[in-house]
Amino acid sequence: MIKLCDINQAAKEKLPPEFRDKSGIGVHYIDAFIKPMNVALPDNVRVACKRRGLKINLTVGLKKGFGLMRRLEVGRDPVVMLQAALAEAAKAAGVQLQFTATEILIAP
Repeated sequence: MIKLCDINQAAKEKLPPEFRDKSGIGVHYIDAFIKPMNVALPDNVRVACKRRGLKINLTVGLKKGFGLMRRLEVGRDPVVMLQAALAEAAKAAGVQLQFTATEILIAP
C-alpha cells in the first residue's frame, strides 16, 4: 500500500447539522474530503477524484471507475456514503483504497 494523501481533518466541520447543506448527502464534506486525493503517486501515476452530482469519479493513471452516493442503500450518514462510493469506484478502477484515522492508502 502506498500513501495517497492525508485525510483533511477540517472536512468534518462541514458535516450536517453543524454546516448547512441542502443536498442531503453532504456535498461540502465530500468536496473537502476528496480534494487532497488529486495527487501524483511516487511513480508519477496521476490520481484524480471528482464529484459530479451523486457520482464519484476516480482515475488512477489510465484506469477509471465511478461510484454512486447511495443514500437509500447505505444510510444517511455522509461519511459512510462516501466511503462506500469510493470503495465502489476503486473496485471499478481495479485498485484498492484503505482508510486509516489520518491517511488514505492505495494499492494500484
